[in-house]
Amino acid sequence: MQGARPTTTTRLSSRADIVTDAPGRYAKQLVAHLGRKIEFRTDGPVSSAAIGEGAAQLVVGHGVLTLLATGDDERSMALIEQVLGSHLERFGRRAGLTVSWVRTTAPDPVRADASPARRPAPHLCEENR
Repeated sequence: MQGARPTTTTRLSSRADIVTDAPGRYAKQLVAHLGRKIEFRTDGPVSSAAIGEGAAQLVVGHGVLTLLATGDDERSMALIEQVLGSHLERFGRRAGLTVSWVRTTAPDPVRADASPARRPAPHLCEENR
């Protein structure tokens, strides 16, 4: 489509900050476990992956593991929050880790002629089958 003007859509985003003495260990465990079904890219303290039609990031900080999720719709967000949150809570059960997501929205300029590739969400672990 020639001459298409950029349009603005609203992307949803969500964040959970989990205070822990071992943020790197939990991030590594999540990436190793979920990485059997989805591809993660790790660059320093940040690991990223496409989950369903959204995106997830794990950010290792000093004494905190931050989980970030972005997506275009409620379904995408719910999937990422459920997958990351439930696995991290299970891995951190002994330490009493809990994941509480905070939702926000952010404008995301999208070209009208762009058609992003979409892929179905994989079965992320055997328990979900």
